[in-house]
Amino acid sequence: MPLLNIAKFAAFVIFVCLYVSALGSCSASVAKKNGANDSPYADAVTVGNLEDAEITESSGIAASKCQPEVYWTHNDSGDDAFLFAIGPKGEKLGTWRVPSATNYDWEDIGSTREANGTCYIYIGDIGDNGRKREDYVVYKVAEPTVSPDADRSSKRSPLETQRPESIRYTYPDGKHNSEALLVDPKTNAIYIVTKRFSGPASVFKLKTGASVAEKLGEIALPAVPNGSVTGGDISPDRGRLVLCDYSAIYEFTLANGTSVDNFFAAEPFSMAVGDRKIGESVAYSADGKALLLTSESKHSSILRLNRK
Repeated sequence: MPLLNIAKFAAFVIFVCLYVSALGSCSASVAKKNGANDSPYADAVTVGNLEDAEITESSGIAASKCQPEVYWTHNDSGDDAFLFAIGPKGEKLGTWRVPSATNYDWEDIGSTREANGTCYIYIGDIGDNGRKREDYVVYKVAEPTVSPDADRSSKRSPLETQRPESIRYTYPDGKHNSEALLVDPKTNAIYIVTKRFSGPASVFKLKTGASVAEKLGEIALPAVPNGSVTGGDISPDRGRLVLCDYSAIYEFTLANGTSVDNFFAAEPFSMAVGDRKIGESVAYSADGKALLLTSESKHSSILRLNRK
């Protein structure tokens, strides 16, 4: 996110928080109403820091479904088309360039394992702060293998992924800035949640072969502002879905038989996650028993919430 937009957002949040000071704090006040004892997760703990100094704005994170203890992340706009593999405590595992891809504004990432055992990474080039883009793109690329010596790679001397599939699309109702990409682990359907400071976020679904995303509805997080969604993920068993904003997480439980399409109709559990600076990413661990979060800064903390 450009510094100017961060400054504007900070000023807006300060104003809103002062206005609703009776609540105590913004996102944190929402989490308090659930009660700490009601949380399905233990408190967030810092388990490490991003070791790779080239990861300066971790805007998305996803757990590999093929390689244990491997996570994938990327920088926000301003970087080239690089993927970074990290360990569960932020260990540097390697750097890959995605050929023929452009990082206009990479905002989130997802991962799947298909029926034939092949794992894929989905990269959401979906940011549009100025609402100027003619279209948006999700890159789907086969997950590269993290070898023992891959940690020697860097942006100056990267490894290279296979050429990605470019899934280009537009929205049916104009241009949107979005920062949350979620991929259904069963159907591979792609969900995009927009980011708004002045109202609810919109939820879109991108079907295979479609060039226009389908609008499913709107979602208002129980926070101020209620549409500032910065990341998301779907649990490996498809039983839960999580969204985040800068300081809290919002988990939706999907009852048996409930379509992911209707997740926003459920009431989420809300939980603050401590001192998180410009938090824009959240992911389930590969076994679904924990959540990991990163932030947009060099050597940012890795936060982990273990499910009780």
